[in-house]
Parts: sequence; C-alpha cells; structure tokens
Amino acid sequence: MNPTLFLVVFAGYVIFMIVLSWWVSRAHASGQDFLLGGRQVAGFLTLGTTVATMVGTGSSMGAVGFAYTNGWAGTLYGIGGAIGILLLAFMYAPIRELKFVTMSEEISYYVGADSIVKAVVAVLIFAASIGWLGAHIIGGALYLGWITGIDLNLAKLIVAAAFGVYVIVGGYVAVVWTDTIQAVVLFIGFLLMAVMSVQIVGGWDALIAAQPESNRSFLSIQKVGVLPALSLSAAILVGIMATPSYRQRIYSGKSVSTVRNSFIMAGGLYLAFSVIPAIIGMAAFAINPTLEEAPFAFPYLAITVLPLAIGIVVLVAGLSATMSSASSDAIAAVTILLRDLSAPFADKLKSNESVVASSRVGLTVIIIAALLLALLSNNIIGYITSMISTVMSGLFVCGLLGKYWTRFNRFGALAALATGSIVSLLVLSNDAWTASFGNPILPAIATSFVAGIAVTMVTPASAVSLSEARRILEDQRGEIELG
Repeated sequence: MNPTLFLVVFAGYVIFMIVLSWWVSRAHASGQDFLLGGRQVAGFLTLGTTVATMVGTGSSMGAVGFAYTNGWAGTLYGIGGAIGILLLAFMYAPIRELKFVTMSEEISYYVGADSIVKAVVAVLIFAASIGWLGAHIIGGALYLGWITGIDLNLAKLIVAAAFGVYVIVGGYVAVVWTDTIQAVVLFIGFLLMAVMSVQIVGGWDALIAAQPESNRSFLSIQKVGVLPALSLSAAILVGIMATPSYRQRIYSGKSVSTVRNSFIMAGGLYLAFSVIPAIIGMAAFAINPTLEEAPFAFPYLAITVLPLAIGIVVLVAGLSATMSSASSDAIAAVTILLRDLSAPFADKLKSNESVVASSRVGLTVIIIAALLLALLSNNIIGYITSMISTVMSGLFVCGLLGKYWTRFNRFGALAALATGSIVSLLVLSNDAWTASFGNPILPAIATSFVAGIAVTMVTPASAVSLSEARRILEDQRGEIELG
C-alpha cells in the first residue's frame, strides 16, 4: 500500500471528525455540556460510544496479536470486556440518579463523603485515565508506523494530535457522536477483515488446520494455562468496571434505563464480537506463521492480502479504534482534573465560559502528558494489564464493597487502595509470580478485598449517613459549574 495514499485518506477522515465535532457541539456552551453532554446523552449515542471504546486498542492490536500467537485465547479479551459491561449495566446503572460527576465522588459517597478518600481516588483515576490514554496512543502509533514506515515516536505525535483536536473542539458531545460514527466504521472494518481473511486462507477448515494443536483447544487453555487465561479476562473486566470513562457514560446518560439498556446491548454485541479478533489473528498466522511481531497481525493482513480500497477501510477502522477509546479517556481525565483536583481554584470555575476554557487547556496538558508516557512503551497487552492491576484493582474493590456493604468506611477504602497497588507491584517485580499468574490482577484483587474488609471491621463505622454524604457532595458540586 502506498503510504502517502493512506496518510491522505487518514487526514481526510480526521478533518471530517473535526468538522463533525464542531457541528454537533456548536449549540452546547455550558460546562456541563462540554464535560457531560448536559446529562442528556441518548441511548443510541451511549451505545455507540461504549461499543467504540470497547472495540478499541486492546481488541485491535492486543487481542488480534494475542490470537496470532495463542489462537482462541484471543477471545479472552472480549469475554472479560462483555462480562464487565453487563455487570456495570445491572450493578451500577442506578447510580445515574445520584448525579455524580466523577468516580471519586462516587467512591467517597460510599464512605461518608470523606475528603481524603476522594482526593486519593481522584489521583488514582486521573493517573489511570492518562495511562489508558497512553495505551491508545501506542496502539494507534503502532498501526501508523507499520503502515507508513514513519518513525514510531512521530507516529505517536500524529495520533495524539489527530484525536486531540476534535476532543478539544467539541468536548463530550463531540466524543459521543464521533465515537458512534467510529463504531460503525469499526464493525465494518473488522467484519470485512475476518470474512475475507478466512476466504484467503482457504476456508474455515483450512484456518483451523493451520493452527498449532494447543491453540485449537477451548480458549487455548492448553497453551496459555488456566490461571493466566482467567487473569487476562479478569484484568479486562476490572478495567471496564473501574475505568472512569465508563462511569462517565453512566453519569451522562439520559436516565437509568437508557444507560442500562445501552450497556446490555453493548455487552451482547461485544460478546459476539469477541471471536472476530481471534479469527483475524489466526488467519494472519495461517497466512504467515513467521511474522516477527504478533501485534502487527491486523495491519499486516490489511496491507498484504486485501484489495486496496478494502484495506484502507480496514486500516482506518483500526485507527478509529484507538481514537475513539482515547477521546473518551481524555474527557474523563479532564473532568477529574477540574472537579476533584482543582478545588483551590474553584473561584475561577464558576462560569460556563471559564469551565469550557479551562477544560480545553486541561485537555491539551493531559494529552501531552499521555503522549510523553506513551513514548516509554510499545507493548499494548503488557502495558494495559500492568496498569490495570496496579492502579485499578483497589478502585474495583472499593466500588463493590462501598455499594453492597454499608459498614465499609474510609479506613477500609484506603487499605484496599493501598494493598491492591502494593501487591500488584510486588507480583510484577517477581518474574516467577508474573509467569504463574499471567498478570497481577487476581492476587491484587484478593488481597485488596481482605484488607478492605479487615480494616473496616476493626475501625469505627462512618458517622455520616448516605443521605448526608449525598448532600455534602451536592454542596461541593455547586461550587463549580459542572453539576
């Protein structure tokens, strides 16, 4: 494929997204509009933005590459993601009624609106959002560098600038609309790739016959092992249930039923979709079992085996995956920055104009920070699973214990947060433990649960009721034009 031709098509696609962002957001001038879509995001847009983010960098680069090496294990990513979004639908959609703005508000609400817990969680989820954003930049850059041959660091800069412009222009309203468009492009691209790749290999039987025997077993358990397989799906599940951008979809939805129905449909679609990256990865292996770098299996097929026009559509779909995921995490990060980390500057954020202007400045800083982080790594699956286990295992535990155990208190929350991160780092520092578990998510969650429960039981219960905590948070929220 001619690199110049692809860059021209990609540039045209990005320009279209920028124009669309401006068009759909031109009538939305308030801070709440910019960061939460006015809390009136329709069901089809919630579905579109959720699907686009789920079928993101992890699926397009990570899952396809993982399937190239491990066969049916490539579906583990989709299975974990589908279960995670379905659990969100049934367990957390009702929190839409509480009108939270950020996940740190939600977690602090469970423990009496404690300011220390709120601050600690805000720092963690801000770091998590930037971490996710960095992962999407890496994924997009890997695509772009492979396709065009340009320097990988330059590719990261181009990807960051591409999605950064339309997010800064239009805010959350632009994100949900561009994500919905990108979701359509994603599904068309992935389905075309899967169907045509199987045909090129010689049919389904030929595809399966080309795989090593261990890769043909159920979810390739014989190849990857039971515990690592469970760990990979668990990491993706936890990532979705504790990622701020998914909570943002709950807070911004039009109603509880809108959010729940959209998440249920997204979970069903993603579960069905989970086999597609696996098929694409296995097809790439059948065509070229000596590909040097498995993460490039997706763009390799698009470049080498597909007709030019279809190949361009598929490759743009791959880049759409990274941009749609990145745009959502960027908005989540700037919301946390303005709502939770800028309290000393609250007086400057009491008008819609100041919130929108500050949001755009904040988005610029956040995207630059994520870009700098992305320059340090090129491993998508390793990057994502390590970041999830270290930053988000404690958040996942706090969300569950807080919602379903009224005795849970601030001491237990802080213990759960600290323990999850510490255990994850310990496992990552030991090669034997990492090899046994696949990633640290299971021991991190288990010890975080134990610490959260044990410390809560030996410390005083919160003196602040849930209704009082809600009032405290509403009073705080009124200080800034986001609620």
